[in-house]
Amino acid sequence: MYLFDNEPIKFEMKMTFGKSLLMLMLAAPGLAIAQQSGPFTVTGSIGKLNAPAKVYLMYADSGKRKFDSATPVNGAFTFKGTIGEETLGNFIVDVTGGGLRTIKRSDVISLFVEPGTIKVVSPDSVGNAKVSGSQLNMDLQALHDVSVKADKDVKAANPNKSDEELADTMNTVHKAVWKQFIKDHPSSKVSLLLLHNFGSSGYIDPAEVQPMFDMLSADLKNSKEGKQFGDMLKDLAKVSVGSVAPDFTQNDTADKPVSLHDFKGKYVLVDFWASWCHPCRMENPNVVKAYQEYKGKNFTIISVSLDRPGQKDAWLKAIHDDGLTWNHVSDLQFWQNQVAQLYAIQSIPQNLLLDPSGKIIAKNLRGEDLAAKLKSLNL
Repeated sequence: MYLFDNEPIKFEMKMTFGKSLLMLMLAAPGLAIAQQSGPFTVTGSIGKLNAPAKVYLMYADSGKRKFDSATPVNGAFTFKGTIGEETLGNFIVDVTGGGLRTIKRSDVISLFVEPGTIKVVSPDSVGNAKVSGSQLNMDLQALHDVSVKADKDVKAANPNKSDEELADTMNTVHKAVWKQFIKDHPSSKVSLLLLHNFGSSGYIDPAEVQPMFDMLSADLKNSKEGKQFGDMLKDLAKVSVGSVAPDFTQNDTADKPVSLHDFKGKYVLVDFWASWCHPCRMENPNVVKAYQEYKGKNFTIISVSLDRPGQKDAWLKAIHDDGLTWNHVSDLQFWQNQVAQLYAIQSIPQNLLLDPSGKIIAKNLRGEDLAAKLKSLNL
C-alpha cells in the first residue's frame, strides 16, 4: 500500500516472477542513489489512451513523497519537475479511469526519476512499455527484459504448473539471472540496488551477497551508496550463523532492564517485531505454539519491539492480544532501536536462535520451521 493524498493504492499481490524484482524495488519508492539535481521530464505514450484514462508518477524528493498525474491525449503524456537527487519511482497507468484504488501491479513499472528527459513508450499497455533516456533507465530496462525472459522460459518448460508450484524453481533461476546481470554490469548502480533485493524475503545473507558485491567496480564500491552497503554486509556478518550473539540490555514492559546474558545456558530465540508490523502479527501464532511446547525444556524467547516513540500502549496491547507470554524489551525508537541496529536488522519479522553458549545456530525461522528446529535439538 502506498499513501498519497490519503488515497491508498491496493495492488493485486499475484504477479509473475519476471516482474518480482521490480516489484521489490517498488516496495521502497524514492530510494535515492546519487547526489545529482536538476529539472526532469518524463514523457512518452501508452497506446492510444485518452480520457478517462490517467497516468501517474510517484517518487520522493529530499524525503518528501511526490505525486503527479496527467490525462493522456491519444496516448501521449508529459510530466515536468525538478529533482534533488536521482530516485527510483513508479509510473502507473489507470486505463479505465477508475482511480488509484483499482490499480493492479500489472499497471505499474519502475523507473529512475533524474535530471534530463526520460521516455516511456508502449504500443498498447504499460506491461510492454520500454523506458529509455538515461543509462540508469536503460540498465533497469535490460534487467527487466532478462527477468521476464527467464520467467517465460521456466513457464514454457512447465506448462501445467502454477506460479505457486514453480516458486522455488523461479527463485533459483532468477537469482542466477540477477547474478549474471551484476557480473555483466559491474559499474551500474542498478546492480547495487539489485543486491539490496537479493535476500530471501528481505533477509540478506552476507555469505551469499558479499561475493557479488566484490564483483562491482571499485568506483561503485567506493561511492557513498557502495560504502553504506559494504558496511551493512560487515555488520550482518557479525550476526551470521556461527557467530556469538552480541550482548545487549534493554528495558522490559515494566521499565526494568533485561540483558541477554541473563539467559545464558538456555536456547534463546531473539525475535524482532512490532505491533504495527502485519507480517509479524501473522507470524506470532507460530511463535506462541513453539513457545508453549518448549518453554519448559531449556528454551525461552526475548522479543525486541521496533514500536514507535510514544506507542507503548500499542506495544503492550499487541503483546496481550497475541498472547505473547515471554520476555519483551524495547526502547520505543522505531528503526533506531539500539538492539535492532546492533543486529543489523533491515526488515521485520526476523529472529535468531541461540544455543546455551550464546552462539547463533539459526536465523529467520518462520512458520513450522521454528518448531522443527527445536525438535531437532532434542530439548
